[in-house]
Amino acid sequence: MVVESKYEAINRKTYEVKKLESFKNGDAGVIVDQLIHTIQEQRDYLSEIDGKIGDGDHGINMNKGFTMCEEKLKGKTYDLSEGLSILGETLLDDIGGSMGPLYGMLFDEMSMACEDAEDVDADVFGEMITGAVEGIQEISPAQVGDKSLLDTLVPAKEAFVAAKEEGKDFAQCLDAMNEAAEKGWQSTKDLVAKIGRASRLGERSRGVLDAGATSCYFIITTIGNGAKGLL
Repeated sequence: MVVESKYEAINRKTYEVKKLESFKNGDAGVIVDQLIHTIQEQRDYLSEIDGKIGDGDHGINMNKGFTMCEEKLKGKTYDLSEGLSILGETLLDDIGGSMGPLYGMLFDEMSMACEDAEDVDADVFGEMITGAVEGIQEISPAQVGDKSLLDTLVPAKEAFVAAKEEGKDFAQCLDAMNEAAEKGWQSTKDLVAKIGRASRLGERSRGVLDAGATSCYFIITTIGNGAKGLL
């Protein structure tokens, strides 16, 4: 019988804790696959939401871009950073409209934040979601409260960062992010649109969820749940 020394036990426990608080970038390309499937599944719902105060094609355009990315990835091996980069590039180049550049920037920023990381932990993920927010804010005048995807994304980022600063573990930070994303998404129902096509409706845009905030909710929570599944 081999008796484990106190030193070995401490090292083993430290390793086990560390292992639970990060996942391998190389194993996480599956998160991009999950994103693609989520948008494909939600295509009709996203267009239904968009049709209430927009032109009704948000789900169609998102599905088009994500499915084109699926075709580009077919037969390839890719890590999280590579998959997000190809997704961002596809959305930027191929779906057009206002959402193509916004989501293209979001995924490109997330990709760059983790491209040199062998292990993705809470610090790396925090850089990913912070970069996503900052990237979109560089190209869009939208602010929180304007009834846009930022009403989902910014609270999600802030909740993740706050949980991390409070010393919570990676999984708890992801839970906080997902919870805030849902609250932010739902908050858009009571907002008046101040940007985009819906802004022309004024008060008539109140009472309806924003399509961009809705797709962002599905994207953020799919990433969060996918990351938790790898811990």
